[in-house]
Amino acid sequence: MKNRKILKNKKKKLSEEVGRLKQKGQDASQLMEQVKAINILIKELDHKTQNWEKEVRKEMLRIPNIPEDSIPDGIDASANKLVRDWGTKPELSFKPKTHIEIGEQLRLIDLKRAAKISGSRFAVYKGQGAALLRALINFMIDVQTLENDYEELYPPFLVNKESMQGTGQLPKFEEELFATRDDPLYLIPTAEVPVTNFHRDEILEEESLPICYAAYTPCFRREAGSYGAHVRGLNRLHQFDKVEILRVEHPNNSYAALDTMVEHVKSIINKLKLPYRILKLCGSDLGFTSSLTYDFELFSAGQSKWLEVSSVSNFETFQANRLKLRFKNKSGKTQLAHTLNGSSLALPRVLATLLENNQTPNGIVIPDVLVPYTGFSIID
Repeated sequence: MKNRKILKNKKKKLSEEVGRLKQKGQDASQLMEQVKAINILIKELDHKTQNWEKEVRKEMLRIPNIPEDSIPDGIDASANKLVRDWGTKPELSFKPKTHIEIGEQLRLIDLKRAAKISGSRFAVYKGQGAALLRALINFMIDVQTLENDYEELYPPFLVNKESMQGTGQLPKFEEELFATRDDPLYLIPTAEVPVTNFHRDEILEEESLPICYAAYTPCFRREAGSYGAHVRGLNRLHQFDKVEILRVEHPNNSYAALDTMVEHVKSIINKLKLPYRILKLCGSDLGFTSSLTYDFELFSAGQSKWLEVSSVSNFETFQANRLKLRFKNKSGKTQLAHTLNGSSLALPRVLATLLENNQTPNGIVIPDVLVPYTGFSIID
């Protein structure tokens, strides 16, 4: 840039001299050739600078977010910190069945025909199973919009490259995404992508913050490299349903907002009366885009293990910087907002846990809060 400035100054002086010579009727051709040569050099420098900026931008997109200071150190998930443990694990008087066995026996879930239609790790929900899934979606949206004051959005399920880059899915997780063949579009891995991009390239008024959205979408993930028992049944699907809550916050309020979002996710699980625990993720388990993340896990009786059903994260300015999502403060200056999101909740594992934990010799007992949505209180 220094060389470019020198050249620009030299060009300016030469151009002024050319003007003076022409006014006097003198020959300025040599100086004009020098100006022409300087123009070529400036264009070459501009081209190199543009290429360099593209390369820097490309590399910067691969740099993860900076963890918040309180994040636990650790080399794997064993270092995650237990924050809260609620409820008691079900004690059944018989050997509990898995949701796969229950789904087949009660004709709620058909994995075999789903595999025939689409391949492995897809599911068809049937009859009361489909009704239960739909009930969970409506219940979760109603709690977040009617009780917790989120505005509902119903966004596109296909997004462009810029949207994926803005929330951090590209270029880091390209192999995990489903891309369309003939159009430059991707199937969303989560509602976080289209909803967070809703205010991309905007300068908001400070008074408009916080902005709070809730959205239901299907989610599509290749889950490349995943295999083994932990992907069986509904545990890890290529297509699944999820309700998401998202916030655009003033930087001074974002961590208080994160705590509020944790309470909003807890409110769903508490109403469903499912045993859960909350973990604060350590540095090595923290996602690429997050500064701080709390994971919610439900205990699954049929599988006798904890299943992750939600991640609630503060991204601070990481996404906002990519999105150019800013607000104008009271002094009239623009600054980057903070973005946050949380699963509220991922449906397949919630449904699996409900089936496994609420099984009785006479059928599956539906939580009271869902009965108005299902129209039935037991599946038998």
